[in-house]
Amino acid sequence: LCNCSSVGSAGCNLTTGQCHCLPGYTGPHCHSCAHGFFPQQGGQQCQPCSCSPAGATSEQCDHSGKCQCRAGVTGLQCDRCSEGFYRFNESSCEPCQCNNLSLTCDSSTGTCLDCQENTEGEHCELCKKGFYRSTQPAHGCQRCPCSTVASTGTCHLEPGESVPRCDKCKAGYTGLNCNQCDKGYYNSDSICTRCECNGNVEPALSPSVCRPDSGECIGCLYHTTGFHCELCQEGYSRDSQGTNCTRKEATPEPREFTTSAPNTTKATSFSTAVLNSTLSPTTLQTILPISSSDNSTSAFADVSWTQFNIIILTVIIIVVVLLMGFVGAVYMYREYQNRKLNAPFWTIELKEDNISFSSYHDSIPNADVSGLLEDDGNEVAPNGQLTLTTPMHNFKA
Repeated sequence: LCNCSSVGSAGCNLTTGQCHCLPGYTGPHCHSCAHGFFPQQGGQQCQPCSCSPAGATSEQCDHSGKCQCRAGVTGLQCDRCSEGFYRFNESSCEPCQCNNLSLTCDSSTGTCLDCQENTEGEHCELCKKGFYRSTQPAHGCQRCPCSTVASTGTCHLEPGESVPRCDKCKAGYTGLNCNQCDKGYYNSDSICTRCECNGNVEPALSPSVCRPDSGECIGCLYHTTGFHCELCQEGYSRDSQGTNCTRKEATPEPREFTTSAPNTTKATSFSTAVLNSTLSPTTLQTILPISSSDNSTSAFADVSWTQFNIIILTVIIIVVVLLMGFVGAVYMYREYQNRKLNAPFWTIELKEDNISFSSYHDSIPNADVSGLLEDDGNEVAPNGQLTLTTPMHNFKA
């Protein structure tokens, strides 16, 4: 009798009694699994090992069907790379290149997975966003000293430097670590806030625009003042649109000033209204030049219109008084000269029948004696004596 396995044989030779085994079976009676096959657990059939010729060391597998794999290869049939290896091929698997910062990588591409110590990249060669690689390899990737409020949060190291620089500061911040307020901003509770100066400052003239600690505006222009340049300077007011500061028009009450001089009865009056209508601001600027600098304070700006009018009127009054005094003095001097030359001063001396005249003009050369006596009968003798001739009397002096 052949006594062949009913599962693994295909019959037997009746002459020799040799069983004809099916593929995967072997033995005299085809009861055993051939090389490269293993018995199915709980059954009598033989299953092929199907070990990968690239990943397995042989075609044979154990009774559980696991093949003997090469280094870096895993699986029952040794057909895939084990952890830490990638790119399964005829020459087995290649180890992952992750700079010892990851244990696994993509089995096909080799891209490292789960990079450690704040790294990233295909081979864990880069620092994550917000970290920088220290100059000392032992320190690895360190967190950037850049706030996400003031910057993008990323940084980099310049060649030859050991302190990182923030890549880009947000609006209003500056400095290596974006921890300072930029020009035109001030620190408000550790946050850089834009200066509020109502457009009345010029960054080219005052780059800081406002004080970095308080926000007070610096260098207000266009005749403005105040913490935020929101007010008009003294002597200026808002225009009808409420935007620009324009100079106030001076409208003081008229005041009368009267001066008098000796021997005069006429009063001289001056009105401040006349002065204001005569001297325009342009004329006053010509008389008293005003600096065009907005940051300087001119003498004219410090003096109000009322004070300026009083000063001008005082000067005019003094000039008029001096002029009138000079005219009066000239008049008195001329009166004195006229009286000295034409005054009819004489003395009459009666001696018996003769009348002797002693005139004040006798001692004055070239004196005019024609006006001494108003009588038409008076004559002057050639010898200088005065002859009094009347119809009844003839006197000789």
